[in-house]
Amino acid sequence: MTRTVLALDGSRIDGPLYLDVTALAHRAPYAVGEAVATWSAYGLAVFAALMLAGWWRARRAAEPVMAVALAAPVIVVAAFALDTALKSVLREPRPCQVLPAGATLEACPAAGDWSMPSNHTVIAFAAAAVLWRYDRRLGAIAALAAVAMGASRVLVGVHYPHDVLAGALLGLVLGGLMARAALLAAPLVAVLRSGRLRPLVSA
Repeated sequence: MTRTVLALDGSRIDGPLYLDVTALAHRAPYAVGEAVATWSAYGLAVFAALMLAGWWRARRAAEPVMAVALAAPVIVVAAFALDTALKSVLREPRPCQVLPAGATLEACPAAGDWSMPSNHTVIAFAAAAVLWRYDRRLGAIAALAAVAMGASRVLVGVHYPHDVLAGALLGLVLGGLMARAALLAAPLVAVLRSGRLRPLVSA
């Protein structure tokens, strides 16, 4: 019988803090727990809506701004893909699989669905970083929503706090770097604004 060697034991990093947070979630009123669980499960749709709004607002802006707005969904998907690859290397089990947290607000993922970094948090912070690059108002809203998303992933019991912190850092770095690279596509936006796709990239 072969024995699997795990690359990371997250319970040694902040396992007690995770248990404190999940215990707090258990003591919260039912409506609060339902709101946290709903946000954790479906809140990423808010970031999609913010990116859509950012694209709409960017139609009146200069070409570099529109270039980043158009690239925003691609950047978020790329950040998610890189995060997923990193998770498969670190292979950290979910805290709800190894710690006595009791019933969690969200069903514990199956074995092999690794924990670090948090995918939801990476997506949220990557979106916030990109939005901040070309629309500070929407970026600020996204940043607050990203913090709420990260916190919810611990409260519902599926991530350690360090999973969320790692996800936030990774999302910010990847989102920021790729948004800067997207500025290079500004000449392409200028071409689009003189062609048939002008209504999509110009007001």
